[in-house]
Amino acid sequence: MAKKSLIQREKKRQKLEQKYHLIRRSLKKEISKVASLSEKWEIQGKLESLPRNSAPTRLRRRCFSTGRPRATYRDFGLSGHILREMVQEGLLPGATRSSW
Repeated sequence: MAKKSLIQREKKRQKLEQKYHLIRRSLKKEISKVASLSEKWEIQGKLESLPRNSAPTRLRRRCFSTGRPRATYRDFGLSGHILREMVQEGLLPGATRSSW
């Protein structure tokens, strides 16, 4: 299981990303519409002044049950070994283990 501090940090980043999502999107649209270079620099400065953790690229997908940051399947939100255990127990509808 992941450290609780890392999970809380990720939740904080998600809240910041949601808070600044509309502002970031509107500034990016302005940059694409503006023709002069000086205005683009000014808008880019506003983008850079936003909190670093509010950028969507800083988010990390984690396992829903364990908080594991790697080998997480998007469709289920689970890490590989938890997904395998749940499929083996029949807890995921529609998912079956392969048999040759």
